[in-house]
Amino acid sequence: MRLAGKVALVAGAGQMPGETRGNGRAIAERFAAEGAQVLCMDRLLDRAEATATAIGEAAVAMSGDVTQAEDCAAAVALAVERFGRIDILVNNVGIGGGDGPAHALEEAAFDRIMAVNLKGGWLMTRAALAPMRAQRGGAIVNISSLASLAGGFQMAYEVSKAAMNRMTLSVANANAGRGIRCNAILPGFLDTPMAVAGIAGATGRSTDAVRAERNARVPLGGRMGDASDTANAALFLASDEARFITGVLLPVDGGMATRVG
Repeated sequence: MRLAGKVALVAGAGQMPGETRGNGRAIAERFAAEGAQVLCMDRLLDRAEATATAIGEAAVAMSGDVTQAEDCAAAVALAVERFGRIDILVNNVGIGGGDGPAHALEEAAFDRIMAVNLKGGWLMTRAALAPMRAQRGGAIVNISSLASLAGGFQMAYEVSKAAMNRMTLSVANANAGRGIRCNAILPGFLDTPMAVAGIAGATGRSTDAVRAERNARVPLGGRMGDASDTANAALFLASDEARFITGVLLPVDGGMATRVG
């Protein structure tokens, strides 16, 4: 019960279809198991409802688009209305698709990815900061990516996540005096539907082939992590156990960052 009495808003709590859990659903379920009441927000209501149903009475679902300021404000307002406060925000919404290196990346894809991954995270953060600053406390956990440090073939995604890292530090610095912490998780290769099924579908390979290739690139045990690893890290950063930790960019990557430098 490490989050007993706390209220969490998980943006991107649904997940695309696949054989495994996604980060958002895993985080929402873990938070609820640790005593939190959880608002599950997703662009697609049925996916948010699936997560909330799996959790039970401690969760409520809503649809919302993080690129729309009014949807972000409505999510925070609903959390406060239903649960009385908001203690935790998890910015888990992220997309790829249509990306590429600088010479091949199309302007529309760049704009779309930046709007969702960066601006969406900022809009959600701005909405949540108002009640958090008023109550003089809160924890924000941004789901960034190891791609923010390394890559070369997904420029828009890499830049959007690098910018999220910088946003994390800026929010942490500007709100520390109000007792609000802001940290980011940088997942490496994880076995999630977005990663494995998404890559398999985009490349025409089987999910088994994609898994084998990704497993082979992980230093720690030669095997990817999964969404529970992200959820465990998010739980720690959101809990009072991390009360003296802010502005941290935490790789959850099986040692892959050690090969980046």
